[in-house]
Amino acid sequence: MLKLYYARPSAYARPVWLALLEKQLPFELIPVDLGGGQFAPEFLALNPFSHVPILVDGDFRVIESLAILDYLEARYPSPSLLPTDAMILAKVRMVQLVTFNELLPAIVKLLIQDENSNEEQSAELPYAQLRAGNTLSFLEDLLGNCPYFAGEQLTLAEIVAGTLVHLMPYLGVPLTNYPKLKDWSERLWVRPTWQQIALSAEEWSSFKRRMRVIPKIWQRHRRQRMKALSQKT
Repeated sequence: MLKLYYARPSAYARPVWLALLEKQLPFELIPVDLGGGQFAPEFLALNPFSHVPILVDGDFRVIESLAILDYLEARYPSPSLLPTDAMILAKVRMVQLVTFNELLPAIVKLLIQDENSNEEQSAELPYAQLRAGNTLSFLEDLLGNCPYFAGEQLTLAEIVAGTLVHLMPYLGVPLTNYPKLKDWSERLWVRPTWQQIALSAEEWSSFKRRMRVIPKIWQRHRRQRMKALSQKT
């Protein structure tokens, strides 16, 4: 059986979890505590870069969210989550990459802002808001009047972008300025598969609190990892 090492709030793990559900594949969820569990020796043996998700399929192990999604599509092609038309496939890939490379960094910045932020952090807030808005505008235009980015087919574009776009109103970026994207997001979140990965209000609050301390956790463990790696060389 497939095994997915994940954390419920992880922006990189949730698309893989959702793809497994949409493909109706049997799998086992193995939770990882991102408060430090990703630095445990047994986890580092699976992923030396200390992050989720990890997919284990028999003797084969895959890391990195987009690589796992491609593996699942190639290994378990039905139901398909990728179009075959070149231009539509390019649209799907653009959505995936823009979501992870542009929208997600903006979301992280918006998440870690609070009333105790220093001047440098506060100066980054307007840029994060502009970056999020620019990405949402791009996605709104790319979606057009279609129900999905690939037209009538739900694809990996929805799997990746759909897990993040709906969070924007909770971060002070309403979707009212992006009506097509707003309707698209609402259609996705009534699907039973999407409801399975939905975060409760308590989980969302806990995740936001943890995001504000994660940089400190990473800095501490980074120093430890640098020491350990230097001893290997």
